[in-house]
Amino acid sequence: MATGSATNPHSDRDGGADRPAPVAAEGAPARAASEPSAPPRRRRPRLPRYTWSGTTGALVLGCASLTPSLLPRGWLLQGLIAGISAAIGYGAGVGAAWLVHEIIGRRPSPAVRRRAWQVLAAAGVVLGLVMLWLGQRWQREIHQLMGLEPPPGYRSAGIVVAAVLVFAALVGVGRAARRLTGWLTRLAGRLLPHRLARPLAVVAVATLAVFLLNGVLFQGLVEAANSAFSVKDDGTEEGAVRPEAPQRSGSPASLVTWESLGLQGRNFVGAGPTPEELGAFSGRPALEPVRVYSGLAAGGEVADRAALAVRDLQRAGGFDRQVLVVVTTTGTGWVDPAASDSLEYLFNGDTAMVAMQYSYLPSWLSFLVDQAKARDAGRALFDAVYGAWAQLPPDRRPELFVYGESLGTFGGEAAFSGLADIENRTDGVLWAGPPNFNELWRGLVADRAEGSPEWLPVYGDGRTVRFADDAPDLDRPAGPWDRPRVAYLQNASDPIVWWSPRLILSRPDWLEDEPAPDVSPEMTWIPLVTFWQVTADLVFSTGVPDGHGHHYVTDYVTGWARVADPPGWTLAAGDRLAELISAG
Repeated sequence: MATGSATNPHSDRDGGADRPAPVAAEGAPARAASEPSAPPRRRRPRLPRYTWSGTTGALVLGCASLTPSLLPRGWLLQGLIAGISAAIGYGAGVGAAWLVHEIIGRRPSPAVRRRAWQVLAAAGVVLGLVMLWLGQRWQREIHQLMGLEPPPGYRSAGIVVAAVLVFAALVGVGRAARRLTGWLTRLAGRLLPHRLARPLAVVAVATLAVFLLNGVLFQGLVEAANSAFSVKDDGTEEGAVRPEAPQRSGSPASLVTWESLGLQGRNFVGAGPTPEELGAFSGRPALEPVRVYSGLAAGGEVADRAALAVRDLQRAGGFDRQVLVVVTTTGTGWVDPAASDSLEYLFNGDTAMVAMQYSYLPSWLSFLVDQAKARDAGRALFDAVYGAWAQLPPDRRPELFVYGESLGTFGGEAAFSGLADIENRTDGVLWAGPPNFNELWRGLVADRAEGSPEWLPVYGDGRTVRFADDAPDLDRPAGPWDRPRVAYLQNASDPIVWWSPRLILSRPDWLEDEPAPDVSPEMTWIPLVTFWQVTADLVFSTGVPDGHGHHYVTDYVTGWARVADPPGWTLAAGDRLAELISAG
């Protein structure tokens, strides 16, 4: 992607070496003192120069980044991925050339280097044009797999511009770090041997980079984001109205104030189907569903907020319902309305749901920095609910379920020591879009039946745990599904499920198995490149239609129906409810 950037074909040294300034020949007549001097030349800005080996690596990885990933990509995002990949390729190429030079001890002649640049320029143009054309074709295929309109062809020019700018910026940062290393080496070399000074300089610059990126820049961005989203948390979205029904947190009868609920808490308790809407669907009188929530603004430690939620749940009559669900939320405390509404329609309002906020950050950012908070909140809330539930007489206990999506599944899993603990303490679990670092999920998938793909595994003949890319998959395998039931909804194109640092150097099983229905069969694993492709997919994982990416809506209808198994529920009712939830 950077073939046209090399301006010095005679140098294979990164950055090149300046030629010495010409000097006057000995004995040349001196310029007369009275002769007017020539006006000073204006120095032209010097363009960056790149090595042949680095440019080759940049071209290879930059073009490789145009191969398909899990989700459709716009031109700007593709340019960003291509620029990052090209910069990594450049560094790899320069490193490889250095290693070869250290082993061989000599460089090619100027004529050979000149011919190599000519070949690279011609091959680079051809390869770039071919890969841009193929990339457009692959993107059109992915868009069609997900029912989206294919992008226009002219976006390729934007990809090239964005990639070149990102590449140049990243290589510039790398060269600045190298110059700093050289300066420190010379400074330390005044006191120490060169063999000792250079390694110390490298360690010092690496430490500084880690400190700046992780300690200053990253933490500063996290704190800024936390501050910004905490301000947003004070707002109330349109459609969320303070409830009057005592079955809701934030109502006049509640122990939890409306103001302390936070944005997502107010969305959760201030919306949802009414008893009239539930009754119109079922044809029978319906109950007001119980929805309880504890926000960060309620104050105290996580255990205090969990205890407050349980007290409000008891006050609202949540332990007197047929079904009680402990919800572990996403980063901001969001509860997918498709999941909560589906459950309430299935049981005609005879339900109670309790949730708790643990962060201000959106799920993708909490995914990186708030994992410990998600784990602690999941344990605290479930243990508090279970403690009160276990004290009830067995014949008066509601059925106890656990639900979570995305990072909420991580918090939900953390409440249990393993699958046997889930079987002993719950009546079922519904989890959607589990992150790849979930320990329980990873263990179950690793122990899947031979021949079942990683994106749709079969574990233990499906007797307790089942996985679904599409909701009907929960009916497979055909054998019995014992109670309690554990269901994982995981779209094969969901980057949150498949993103892992292991993608940098390891080929994942989900790309070796038979291709999933909505994943391009042309997608392949490329070291370093696939990691950045899937990383970019994370940010836009919900910007695709239902049933793709990290977008679970109608699957909740079948998921709850199969896990909770409401009495009298029919397939026809499920189809009607799926249409209703989809329209909402």
